[in-house]
Amino acid sequence: MTNQVLIAGGGMGGLAAAIACRRAGWQARLYERTEALREVGAGIQLGPNATRILVGWGLEETLRAVAAQPRELHVRDGVGGQEVGTLRLGQTFTQRYGAPYLTVHRADLQAVLLEGAQRAGAELRLGSRIATVLPGPQEVRVEVGESGHDQGDVLVGADGVWSQVRQQVCNDGPPRATGHLAYRTLALQRDLPAALRSEDVTVWLGPRLHVVAYPVRAGELLNVVAVVQGSARGAPEDWDQAAAVADLVAAMGPLARPLQHLVAAMPGWRLWALHDRPPLASADQMASGRIALVGDAAHPMRPYLAQGAGMAIEDAAALGRVLAPVAGRPAEVAAALRSYAESRWKRCAQVQSRAERNGRIFHATGPMRWGRDLSLRLLGERLLDQPWLYGR
Repeated sequence: MTNQVLIAGGGMGGLAAAIACRRAGWQARLYERTEALREVGAGIQLGPNATRILVGWGLEETLRAVAAQPRELHVRDGVGGQEVGTLRLGQTFTQRYGAPYLTVHRADLQAVLLEGAQRAGAELRLGSRIATVLPGPQEVRVEVGESGHDQGDVLVGADGVWSQVRQQVCNDGPPRATGHLAYRTLALQRDLPAALRSEDVTVWLGPRLHVVAYPVRAGELLNVVAVVQGSARGAPEDWDQAAAVADLVAAMGPLARPLQHLVAAMPGWRLWALHDRPPLASADQMASGRIALVGDAAHPMRPYLAQGAGMAIEDAAALGRVLAPVAGRPAEVAAALRSYAESRWKRCAQVQSRAERNGRIFHATGPMRWGRDLSLRLLGERLLDQPWLYGR
């Protein structure tokens, strides 16, 4: 009775799983193929459904030290420039949902989770890739690198959208290309013209594109992401590429002057070709035997609901809840993981579906675009708030 969880992947999902499993009374050993934990990328948004969990894990103080808490979300027409809808965040959201809406740099969130995992007593093995998985009825054995091996009661696949562990559960091949490209960049707010600095979230909606900007690193940096439709050069897995602003401007077409200024002022653009999978169809896609999947390994999704990190954190918390009662009872592990999958797959599928739907709405053209903007002007906050998502 080892009560040992092996975790593949040291990103946000893997670190959150390590915290949750340790809190559930299990040993947690995390394998990460890179020599150092460093999260590439830019900013992410964390809704109250995710921050509520992080606060419960005792991470609020360290999280607030690096995050920003936007006051409002503004939706603007990317061509005409006018505002079409507003959602109050800040204290309004904290009072409504019992937890804040925060924006944070990915590297900062990963550092918060890493500190939490280490404080909880998780074991991290860097520069170690799980190469082969050998599932069995009593244990899961893994081969690490070329010569090492390990075994545990549970294996958690938290190895991202290109997950190798997923193939042991689903055997469904690589993720699909969405046909959308994400250009990302960060700038010091003090280096930007005053008119471009922001303490809020702003979303610009245009034909076949959208741009979102918000503060991270306690407001020190402005994060900007522009998503356009197209295909990237190079291998699909080469998801972090240098990008030229001229390519982005050409892909975007005519824009409102304030948005033109914002795009031109931002330095060092990077490019991601977005990949996802169809919404989950059953619990079988999240767990099999003694193997469970979390985050992008289970349900990679488009970024149009800002819930990739949130769902990974929710997954980890749910995994901890089902493992706590079976600590020391290895014969019940498979049933516990089945319970985890049953409790998660429908919600995750809903988020995947809503994110895909939002992408069509964000990038709408013609009459659909006019109807979207009119609805936002009339209903505003009622359309932009998501109680079904944030309230649990």
